[in-house]
Formats: sequence, C-alpha cells, structure tokens
Amino acid sequence: MTSLAATAARIEASFAKQALMTTLGATLESVEPGRVVIVLPVVPALFQQHGFVHAGAVATIADSAAGYAALTRMPEGRGVLTAEFKINLLAPAAGARLVAIGTVVKAGRTLTLSQAEVFAEAIAGDAGSRKLCALLTATLMAIEDRAGIVD
Repeated sequence: MTSLAATAARIEASFAKQALMTTLGATLESVEPGRVVIVLPVVPALFQQHGFVHAGAVATIADSAAGYAALTRMPEGRGVLTAEFKINLLAPAAGARLVAIGTVVKAGRTLTLSQAEVFAEAIAGDAGSRKLCALLTATLMAIEDRAGIVD
C-alpha cells in the first residue's frame, strides 16, 4: 500500500482530469483511507424544472465519492471502475451546497462495495444544517494499469 499522502495526491490528480466535475463546479474536499468528500455548490445551472438540483448531478458526485473512496484502498497501479450503482433520492436536493461523503463498506481484490451519502446544506459549511438527500451504493471493479486508464 502507498502512503496516505501519495494516495491523496493520486486522487487529486485524477479528480482534476474529470471535466464533468469542473463543469459542475464540484471540488474534492478531503481524502482519508476509505473516505472521500466531494462538495458541489448549488447554482441555478444545476436545477431541474422544480428548482432542485437535478438527480443527475446528485448521482454524479455520489458515484465519484464512492469510487474515489474505493480507490483509497487500491495499491499503486490499480484503479477502479463502477460496475453498478443504485441511488435512493430521499429528499429534494436544495440548499447552498451538496456534500457527498463516500465510504468503503468492503474492499476486495476484485470487487469493492462503497456507499455515498449526499447531504444538502442550507448554509454552506454548516454541518448542523445538513439534510440527507440521497444514498448511493456502488460495486466497483478493480482494474490493472491498461493503456493509461488507471490514474
């Protein structure tokens, strides 16, 4: 296993390559062993017709948080790809920002099970104002370095 600093740097570099995260305005807030936090400021460009953040944006940050959490458990030269995920949308995603917290449930050599909770914060940075708006579970497949697809 690599050091936490090396793993965090690897994940930060990979995250920076995700054009969709840049387009959405999402940022990587923290990386710990088995845990990653992604933050998405809520802006009107993300709204669906009722004025809530679109489920696609919610699912995108949840999938990335779960995937990067899984990547913290992979050795150098191995990556992960989402094989499947299920998301439950529990409440409208509305507020100042969304916080996706990805955690590893069980890491394996081939498959890893991760989850992500997505919280809507009424006031940015106020964990006390958080409301759980989505829960995602994901199965991720470990991949070896092939033609540059592993970051």
